[in-house]
Amino acid sequence: MRTKHAASKEAAINILFIMYDQLRFDYLSCAGHPHIHTPNFDRVAAMGVRFTNAYCQSPICGASRMSFYTGRYVSSHGSQWNGYPLRVGEQTMGDHLRAAGMETWLIGKTHMKADAEGMARLGLSADSIIGARQAECGFDVWVRDDGLWGEGPDGFYDEKRSPYNEYLKSQGYQASNPWQDFANAGIENGQIASGWMFDNADKPANVLEEHSETPWLTTKTLEFMAQAKGPWCAHVSYIKPHWPYIVPAPYHAMYGLEHILPAVRDEAEREDPHPVYGAFMGNRIAAAFQQEDVRQKVIPAYMGLIKQCDDQLGRILTHLEETGTLDQTMIVLTSDHGDYLGDHWLGEKDLFHAPSVKIPMIIFDPRAEADATRGTTCDALVESIDLAPTFVEAAGGAVADHILEGRSLLPWLRGEVPEWRDAAISEYDYSSTPMRDTVGVSIRDARLFMVFDGRYKLIHAEGGLPSMLFDTHNDPHEFVDLGTCPEHEAVRTTLYDHLARWGRRMSQRVTRSDAQIDAARGSSARRGILPFLKDGSEVPEELTAKFRGPAARDYTPE
Repeated sequence: MRTKHAASKEAAINILFIMYDQLRFDYLSCAGHPHIHTPNFDRVAAMGVRFTNAYCQSPICGASRMSFYTGRYVSSHGSQWNGYPLRVGEQTMGDHLRAAGMETWLIGKTHMKADAEGMARLGLSADSIIGARQAECGFDVWVRDDGLWGEGPDGFYDEKRSPYNEYLKSQGYQASNPWQDFANAGIENGQIASGWMFDNADKPANVLEEHSETPWLTTKTLEFMAQAKGPWCAHVSYIKPHWPYIVPAPYHAMYGLEHILPAVRDEAEREDPHPVYGAFMGNRIAAAFQQEDVRQKVIPAYMGLIKQCDDQLGRILTHLEETGTLDQTMIVLTSDHGDYLGDHWLGEKDLFHAPSVKIPMIIFDPRAEADATRGTTCDALVESIDLAPTFVEAAGGAVADHILEGRSLLPWLRGEVPEWRDAAISEYDYSSTPMRDTVGVSIRDARLFMVFDGRYKLIHAEGGLPSMLFDTHNDPHEFVDLGTCPEHEAVRTTLYDHLARWGRRMSQRVTRSDAQIDAARGSSARRGILPFLKDGSEVPEELTAKFRGPAARDYTPE
């Protein structure tokens, strides 16, 4: 049914690409959470499509984001861990969208580190337009703030300037690092109660709610939209609900013990676990989340952070309505990865259980072609790399499928059933973690690959380690590892065959498209390059015309 949101196909649209850091797929009311109420997420889902089987390409911030931004798998772009530079020349959605006539802006976090050595080798200055875009993941920057402004004995974790810290100082928060001392800390007996300590997660952050990170970034977003001339793509990238798990009043007290879902874990998981899984269950993060009192403080704060995100989304939706631009704006809500929150005896992200690798994905397309799917869900196996080609197609551009490895989601939004992938892939390089030492593998072997076909989830571990396998139909919580089960050898073989085919994909021939290759075939012959001919009759006569005729002079010996 045609809705009031439907815009014509010919109308240029803008793209509001919103990412929430570390937001679990199932911590939204539209996804079935029984306690947290997210009416604005739900509203976008009611206007569009909620994809229920969306997966990130790596369950770690930097690697995942680089896949979102490049539309390429982690092993294709090579930025496999936080702080690993994205190499110079790697094309991003900004490059693809600008070629389609759409400006692409950053408002918030990317976690991207510039390839300074590569830029220096090529003589690219960071203060030039092309150099700045290379240094900022292909975006033009409205405001960049990666949101982790921790400060220790050796200085700041992030060496760049924090616009948010400067904002707090302008509002009278008197500290060299008000992000750490106010926005991400409570107060107890007049002393700083740091959000780095889980014991303080139940305290209100010592900052006025309107000055906290999420409202601040929303205000920056509204400032951008108020002056923007379309068509534009704005990547609005919130740091929350990522840790530190602390939220200002009144959100700190909105949820209590009665709203905490039981941890999804089983004692059997700790009995002779896979070496990699066992190593992660034994790290400091997991040890904290295995304590119920930690979960009881962290999870209500995490829910409060999500509730604040939802309220701020409401501000954006109100602005779009009041300015009459909702009908001209595609809205995408997603996350770079999830958060275990104690499930599977783990904290944070990193591995491939659903709470970590599965992500929310909600898309509202205002055009009439999407009317048939409004308010529906889609269970196709979607990957984060699918957004880049989706945006290019939505902008009216040609998808460079020799570079972009994802697939446009527009057919699903239009109610079509396109030819689609048989399995989703995710990768994880844990070589930078202490768990590599625990497992005892080399730096190059500290890699995991997930292959999920909608039922069976295979995790391959390099270094001669066994695989892991879960049957998510009969074991939806992923408790029982079938990686060495003889009865499932055929399943493992099938998934390994898929992994092998994926590993043989054409991923590095990015300077020539299939069409260019096809068009160039035979062109050298028309330019006089005709080797391997016996007498010339093998090719059309016109190709040898310039090789025939009387000689101007005879220099051959008599």
